[in-house]
Amino acid sequence: MNEIRRQILRGLAASPALALSLNPGQLFAQAAAELKISHQFPGGTLTEGDFRDRLCRKFSAELAKRSNGALKGTVYPGSSLMKTNAQFSSMRKGALDMSLVPLSYAGGEVPETNLGLMPGIVTSYEKAVAWKKAEVGKALANILADKGVFVVSWIWQAGGVASRTKPIVEPEDAKGLKVRGGSREMDMVLKAAGAAVLTLPSNEIYAAMQTGALDAAMTSSTSLISFRLEEVAKALTTGRGKTYWFMFEPLLISRAVFERLPKAQQDLVMTIGAEMEQFALEAAKADDQQVATVYQKAGGKAYDLSDATVKKWQAIARETAWKDFAGKNESCARMLKLAEQAL
Repeated sequence: MNEIRRQILRGLAASPALALSLNPGQLFAQAAAELKISHQFPGGTLTEGDFRDRLCRKFSAELAKRSNGALKGTVYPGSSLMKTNAQFSSMRKGALDMSLVPLSYAGGEVPETNLGLMPGIVTSYEKAVAWKKAEVGKALANILADKGVFVVSWIWQAGGVASRTKPIVEPEDAKGLKVRGGSREMDMVLKAAGAAVLTLPSNEIYAAMQTGALDAAMTSSTSLISFRLEEVAKALTTGRGKTYWFMFEPLLISRAVFERLPKAQQDLVMTIGAEMEQFALEAAKADDQQVATVYQKAGGKAYDLSDATVKKWQAIARETAWKDFAGKNESCARMLKLAEQAL
């Protein structure tokens, strides 16, 4: 066995997700040729369905095309490869190659990632997109790299609220309701407004609302559509125009997996990932508009936020979630300051 083959086999031993995708006859010829991409959202095609799934498929198709088949991506939608909440830690360990996942889901492991769904800290797509080159974005990317994960595509989505009964527009509307906020920080704001909170991934919202365990849920416009929440909720507060709810939902790659790729393939991953960002931005904005139509066609009503209402929610967040986040450690305090500068 020559030295190159030894190195390949050592790399495969460190990456079960990659090793399991190959049979012994493929080890030498196809080492690191497949990137498994996991996400929790409904599956579709290159042209139809949830844009986050389509983005992963477009990314994979471009990888294969530009590498002449030397590097391919395989998409596993609907948490079919592994459970939603296991994806981030699996990437850190090199057991999962890639994932498109709400970054705040990693808050238990890496507190700084809660900034990805900090209510009121991002109030427009323009401010969200600017994070990538701003100091706050650079600092966040460095933290993730230190934890074993690289950002491939910077993806932001505005969000809204689906309610079974009355709409949640003003903070006082949440009083007495059981609400899914989507992050610890959003939950703190909801509790301050008088709501009871329930923690669960967005792909479990439908069942919780259907059984009555949940009265309302905050999630991205795309998830409001993809998970068919209009079937169980008839009041919608949209994220179009103005909102206090923005989620950072990047396409990520395991650092361990990335660093085993040849330099040319690393460059290809990052180049294509950056190209996907414009598609994501346009698709997210389109869904902000489309979701209102979906709910109205289903017999529901759509409500929009005013500047004054956004500021009310932001004021609660500043006194609760922002303070709590900054108090976690020096790193979180620094990150919040950088985010406020970007705001």
